[in-house]
Amino acid sequence: MKIVIINYGAGNIQSIMFAIERLGFNAVLSNNPEEILAADKVIFPGVGEASSAMKKLKESGLDRLIPNLKQPVLGICLGMQLMCKSSEEGATKGLGIFDVDVIQFTPKVKVPQMGWNQIYDLKSDLFKGIPENEFMYLVHSFYAPYCEAAIATTNYESEYASALQKDNFYGTQFHPEKSGAVGEKILENFLKI
Repeated sequence: MKIVIINYGAGNIQSIMFAIERLGFNAVLSNNPEEILAADKVIFPGVGEASSAMKKLKESGLDRLIPNLKQPVLGICLGMQLMCKSSEEGATKGLGIFDVDVIQFTPKVKVPQMGWNQIYDLKSDLFKGIPENEFMYLVHSFYAPYCEAAIATTNYESEYASALQKDNFYGTQFHPEKSGAVGEKILENFLKI
């Protein structure tokens, strides 16, 4: 199986590579369109700021490539947020895969939400064998409100979509690669889709 992790300068790639290796697979880091198109599975990571990450995607033409991919694609954290219509972070227009706008937590709660929180209302093969209310690791100041594409929910200030799916596109706000055995099971489920 050919797994490509999109390399566009948004951090946290090594921990994803190591998690995939622990599952017995190898992944290739690439921003080459032909290599991405030829992959069986694509992982779209991201840690950083939305507008600068989107600028990097546009400079490489990946902003046009990613929404047209036909194989399973998993966006993680900022990767998931960039797959949405827009983000309040830097007033950024997103890739428009998920029909939801990413918004910021209010000052009523500690921002960023950092640490472990539960996921529930799980709806997808991505969560096969994962019990309701498992704890996942999150670090974020912006979030996708609960919407039609939500396949997992988390509560922090209010309920929001901690995972999204539309067709072959999946996204997790949490970091499966940093969430221990349960997170790795979610990555393994993605590789089986």
